[in-house]
Amino acid sequence: MPRTIRTLTASEVETLVDWAAREGWNPGIDDATAFRAADPDGFIGAFAGGEMVAGISAVAYGSGFGFIGLYICRPDRRGEGHGKAVWDAGMARLGNRIIGLDGVAEQRANYQRMGFVPAYETVRHSGRPAGLPGGGDMRPVTVADMAGLFAYDRQCFPAPREGFIGEWLRQPRIALLSAGSDAIAGYGVARRCREGFKVGPLFADATDVALAMVADLSDATAGEELHIDVPAGQVQFTTMLQAAGLVPGFTTTRMYKGGKPGNAPSTVFGVTTLELG
Repeated sequence: MPRTIRTLTASEVETLVDWAAREGWNPGIDDATAFRAADPDGFIGAFAGGEMVAGISAVAYGSGFGFIGLYICRPDRRGEGHGKAVWDAGMARLGNRIIGLDGVAEQRANYQRMGFVPAYETVRHSGRPAGLPGGGDMRPVTVADMAGLFAYDRQCFPAPREGFIGEWLRQPRIALLSAGSDAIAGYGVARRCREGFKVGPLFADATDVALAMVADLSDATAGEELHIDVPAGQVQFTTMLQAAGLVPGFTTTRMYKGGKPGNAPSTVFGVTTLELG
């Protein structure tokens, strides 16, 4: 049966996110709209017989960085080459950029064979935190904060992404920042998912700011379960999260092809989203 590869429409991106939910990835409510704000042409599907059978996100953040995610083939159409076809299309779209992805353990060797180099492990911590210290001059993000927040985000993420962040901070997502007397010291976002809330990004200058952000986001979500994908190198932070009742679970490996980006990894306490980096 002939196969067609093309850019996904808005409704087809929603279908791909629904597939992710069925895979157990627990995406957020209305993630598709924010994802497309990052790069509306960055979602590719394989179609056979008029039906979408596989999909991938290959989001370009400018000319220097891109990210692969949402790589899914429909279970009933696996083994037919559709997944490889969208992978090749996504990689071709991103070209010679530095390319990142968050790979599960069983696919790590495959990605390494395709030129991806492990950078760090990410461990999802889940639970209802109790006893974390609050404070740190936390407050909701306002329109007046956006220019400074974009600049801060650029220090923490490998590339500018104003379009995505502008959409990602919209209600009903909960967005808080820590603003001292001189400058932004961190910010975090919680979004409702199929189960509980995911926190991401969680960027901060210091561990105590990140912990206070988790405490205040937990209060803002009325104590519902939180999920945070934390780089394993944040040892003090994860130790405190576990002492507060969060449990480590699902792991991925952040991998890059074409070099390593120049952002400051020490400021990353929670990955924005495994799908888009």
